[in-house]
Amino acid sequence: MKIGIVGLPNVGKSTLFNALTRAGAEVANYPFCTIEPNVGMVPVPDPRVDFLAEHYHAKSVIHSTVKFVDIAGLVKGASQGEGLGNKFLSHIREVDAIVHVVRAFDDPNVTHVAGGANPESDIDTIKLELAYAGIEKPTIYLANYNESDIADDGAHNPHYQKIKQIAKEDHAGVIGLCAHVENELANLADDAERAEFMQMYGLMESGLDKLIVAGYDLLGLISYLTAGEPEVRAWTIKRGDTALIAAGKIHTDFMKGFIKAEVVSYADFVKYGDLLTARENGRVRQEGRDYVVQDGDIIHFKFNV
Repeated sequence: MKIGIVGLPNVGKSTLFNALTRAGAEVANYPFCTIEPNVGMVPVPDPRVDFLAEHYHAKSVIHSTVKFVDIAGLVKGASQGEGLGNKFLSHIREVDAIVHVVRAFDDPNVTHVAGGANPESDIDTIKLELAYAGIEKPTIYLANYNESDIADDGAHNPHYQKIKQIAKEDHAGVIGLCAHVENELANLADDAERAEFMQMYGLMESGLDKLIVAGYDLLGLISYLTAGEPEVRAWTIKRGDTALIAAGKIHTDFMKGFIKAEVVSYADFVKYGDLLTARENGRVRQEGRDYVVQDGDIIHFKFNV
């Protein structure tokens, strides 16, 4: 899954990207700071994977991932080449969905290409340029607000409320966060420091975790799990995919020689404490190739070599 981070110049895209990836993308207070897109792989937060890894004392733990692409800021006239627009639009064509970062804060010390925060105008500018270029993508609007908005998630921020309204009209996703604070949080390596930092701001989970999961959901993706002592891993498939397709994600041999899938839901695994007890209680099922895999299924495939 590949998600592009787009928006006007200087709205916090690269700060957000840094927070997501800790990749050190250049951040500066001037337009077109980003020319070539920065790309980073980000694990999808999944406590199910962490639980199974601890249960099995797994030697290898692999989460599903999202690829985020930090695309340079677009401006009015981008579809006609303004501000290197044609180049930037070509990068957007290569992604599966977009996170449209919209400035939802007022700060005279941070340059805005149109003079000040105006979500409706900012969103219209990007939407028009994408429309002129014939680009239509699933979208999440991300309101980048001030740290003073974190406590109530921007409930009293008129910019964010306007963005929510637009998202509803556009049938798009919407999320609010403070990119600067999320960047600080992402750079704390110690778990205790992170917990203390989040408690200080009243955060139950990071805004980035919410964004990553929202992006995953936006594209209709789910995870099934394989688990054992050697490795616990989440595998990404589309909602509605069958056991046969899921098997092919691991290896084409699994698909070619498919016999059956041994399936237990994550909820049942947790309820009964282990696979053996779940099996004794009739909660481990033998499914065929046409079984529609459910999010969180723990699967062991049987196949002929």
